[in-house]
Amino acid sequence: MAFPSKARHPMNAAKRLGELPARKSPVPERLTDVAIARVKEMITSGKLVPGQRLPREQDLARELGLSRNSLREAVRALTLIKVLEVRQGDGTYVTSLEPRLLFDAVAFVTHLLRDHQMLEVWEVRRLLEPAATALAAARMTAADHLELADRIERFRIATTADDVMSADVEFHRFIYHCAGNSMLESVLETLSLQTLQVRAWRKATDERHRQAALAEHTQIYRAILARDPELARAASAMHVAEGESWLRDSAAPLPAVDGGTLMS
Repeated sequence: MAFPSKARHPMNAAKRLGELPARKSPVPERLTDVAIARVKEMITSGKLVPGQRLPREQDLARELGLSRNSLREAVRALTLIKVLEVRQGDGTYVTSLEPRLLFDAVAFVTHLLRDHQMLEVWEVRRLLEPAATALAAARMTAADHLELADRIERFRIATTADDVMSADVEFHRFIYHCAGNSMLESVLETLSLQTLQVRAWRKATDERHRQAALAEHTQIYRAILARDPELARAASAMHVAEGESWLRDSAAPLPAVDGGTLMS
């Protein structure tokens, strides 16, 4: 008996199937991960909204088809990242879900970054901070200008490294806020906190930098006061890039001399 087509010959089909790699069994999801995903879906779908109290544990577990232990673990995990809040004696609630609150978890993680990753953090700051400064230049009110002037004055009269660092942080924090984008504000606040230690160390050990920092911040202030977003963006970019350049130079190995290492 002739087969109508070689492609349909059962032996050919068997051969082709034999050439296929064996499928790996899918890794089963952890029950806690399933519980987290289902609670998250309730929030993203609008079934649970910010500030709303969750149903009783027993009822919610039944509704989601989960064990109470799995649901309890999910609530603990979501509480750690500020999605849920457990109020003793009152139940479990969805938090406000404000970016600043949710980014607390990100801030915790960034503190675990290794030293060699600091440059990457600074690169992200260089990409975002000029954009926030440009937005602030376009959106600040006359009252905001007065507050910014107060912050630049604190910078001018600062005499100790701690005072200069405090003035630096408050100056930038106010600009982030006035950019009018809560997500951008939260991201930059997180990045700023991550770079705080190295910036403070530089101000404590480099008198010339403290003087130069005042001039750089004054340029940013004047551009914002002139309501010139692009000038503000450029002044901010130069300011952040200078710090990044210093960090790269500090992290670079010293040049070799006569086959050895130049010691400082």
